[in-house]
Amino acid sequence: MDMTKRPRRLRSIKTLRELVRETRISKASLIYPLFIKEGTGITEEITSMPGQYRYSVERLPTIVDRLLKAGVDKVMLFGIPEDKDALAGGAYAEDGIVQRALLKLKRDYPALYCITDVCLCEYTSHGHCGVLNGHAVDNDKTLPLLAKTALSHVQAGADMVAPSDMMDGRVGQIRRLLDQNGYSDIPIMSYAVKYCSSFYGPFREAAGSAPAFGDRRSYQMDYHNKKEALKEAFLDLEEGADLLMVKPALSYLDVIQTVSSSVNVPVAAYSVSGEYAMVKAAAAAGYIDEAAIICETAASVFRAGADILITYFALEIARYLDEGRIG
Repeated sequence: MDMTKRPRRLRSIKTLRELVRETRISKASLIYPLFIKEGTGITEEITSMPGQYRYSVERLPTIVDRLLKAGVDKVMLFGIPEDKDALAGGAYAEDGIVQRALLKLKRDYPALYCITDVCLCEYTSHGHCGVLNGHAVDNDKTLPLLAKTALSHVQAGADMVAPSDMMDGRVGQIRRLLDQNGYSDIPIMSYAVKYCSSFYGPFREAAGSAPAFGDRRSYQMDYHNKKEALKEAFLDLEEGADLLMVKPALSYLDVIQTVSSSVNVPVAAYSVSGEYAMVKAAAAAGYIDEAAIICETAASVFRAGADILITYFALEIARYLDEGRIG
């Protein structure tokens, strides 16, 4: 059956139904970003993101046990490979870093809901999110590799895929390939509204994904634009996206509200690395009450209309929910 739009995808299991419920702040709405690095014996703090770490596959229980004990049962996986090449071969390799992490996590933690970031930037030798034609990213030549990456993640056990590359048409390409291979029940959370932002700096250090030359302005959105957010959102919905994301969060609350009030699917917001780093730096300097700021900023994202929050503060928010400081 050739259907790109399947509302039942979001009703298939209890965890997913809880994830997309409307109007609440709860642990069920939190997703924790997780960096997985090639190698062994690695629990490596990220310099620009104090309290956040890169983990080798066998060290994943270090963080996953804490997350599940706190009631956070959803993660988004980012891979950091040892070797990179022009065509991002590690992104879709059967034994790639994300693929191996998925096999372990789904075997050892069946209750953990695993979402994978689908992009090529961590895997390309040049650091851009697609195949190059000279110094330009070739949109159409990139699409098959993104779809191949998404399929490899699902075959390894991913519960949901989240394309973040901002290539035109990538959601449709991924949806078709997943459907053709019997994965019509796997949801796609599209990074539909992803701005070219200075708030990504610490992430690029964490994932080793800074471009070797130029920038990403030709494919990520201009932060001056809000109407364009709706164009991107509607295009991804037409191609088969089940959930949409706005990224970053705090400087784009107006965009979250606009998108959320204009679509009939769940909307996620990604509170990005720069937002995390600013809170940690200001708290370390004694300028702010860290816990109070975490609660207030998280509430602002949900108040703007987000249904889901992807945040490095997931453990802290879970604790504050238990303590009744946020709800």
